[in-house]
Amino acid sequence: MKKHAINRVGIVGGTHGNELTGVYLVKKFEEYSNLIHRSNFETLTLLANLKAIEAGKRYTDIDLNRCFSPQDLQNQNLFKHEQLRAKQIAQHIREKQVDFIIDLHSSTANMGLTVILNKNHPFLLKLATYLSVINPSVRILQYSSNNQTSPYLRSLCELGLAIEVGPVSQGVLNAELFQQTETLINKILDYVEFYNQGKVPHPPKTFTLYKQVAIVDYPRDEQREIKAMIAPELNDYQALNPGSPMFLKFNGQVLNYKGNSIVYPVFLGEASYVEKGIAMGLTKQIQMEVQL
Repeated sequence: MKKHAINRVGIVGGTHGNELTGVYLVKKFEEYSNLIHRSNFETLTLLANLKAIEAGKRYTDIDLNRCFSPQDLQNQNLFKHEQLRAKQIAQHIREKQVDFIIDLHSSTANMGLTVILNKNHPFLLKLATYLSVINPSVRILQYSSNNQTSPYLRSLCELGLAIEVGPVSQGVLNAELFQQTETLINKILDYVEFYNQGKVPHPPKTFTLYKQVAIVDYPRDEQREIKAMIAPELNDYQALNPGSPMFLKFNGQVLNYKGNSIVYPVFLGEASYVEKGIAMGLTKQIQMEVQL
């Protein structure tokens, strides 16, 4: 067994109650636990927001996946359902001594199979190279936040990631994406087993990382009414060049991207982000070097 072995992996679904891929994968794993059993670590499952799952809603009061910053978890004056649930989950993760979190999500955007890394931990970077090799359609995304300020459930562990799949409508199951997600989870669990045995495959020393550098809202008027749509030429993970169409106003006017360098948009038109004032995220494509 490796000296710094991973002893417990937590698979979480239903952080958002209307993202059914994760909900039903967790239910499947709870019914058929042999599917996630491995020889040298324990895999636990958790449905994060049962109240929202039962209601078929993303959340009941506020977004659970924005309630896990250390400041909020320590704040005794927060009493909304998701704020209290976040504290319960954090305590559960600590008590079970979970080493590695896999948080399952789905998106209305055309994100394909996306793995969102919590940070540049060597284990996560090596895992990313492995996943990129065995399935070149997997994309690796990283936000700019860190564990000291991160509000995401995956930040409860030093080793944490989210799987984001799409496009799939809210409250809907897509069999193809369901199966692809299950396969990806199993490859991650296989990797953990190899890691604990000290038999990690040696992938290439680099992989492509999409690092988020900005978020962009829709053009709006003074009443916060949306005044333009995302330009039809845009696609998730496809290059957006300076001067290229970015938004299309209802009168047909095209609004071009005014940046001075190529970016790669993600979460284009994600339905749940409209309320957050987000039309898309912008990322830089980086060739990430990994110390093997």
